[in-house]
Amino acid sequence: MPKRYRKLPVEIWAIHYDGENQSEVMEFMKDAKPHDGILLEDFPDAKDDDLYVETLEGVFHISKGDYIIKGVQDEFYPCKPDIFWKTYETDERSLRLILMVHA
Repeated sequence: MPKRYRKLPVEIWAIHYDGENQSEVMEFMKDAKPHDGILLEDFPDAKDDDLYVETLEGVFHISKGDYIIKGVQDEFYPCKPDIFWKTYETDERSLRLILMVHA
């Protein structure tokens, strides 16, 4: 019999890929281990602003506008913006800290 389940509240880190912030994405993912989200720099037929990430589930394309998430087991994976905003919200504590630092 099917049962209803609810996702546990969990905090994640993520970065929005805007097509021009490759260096920020690379810095964010610098501690990735093989198959946990290694950025592939020389992928066949890749355009200038294309990024690809290798995970345990295979190689995923990161499009401009996607979010790259660092999961609960320190794995990295892309997420489309519509799914991201249905699943996550901004952590107001982090937002306040960012605003205080840049004030």
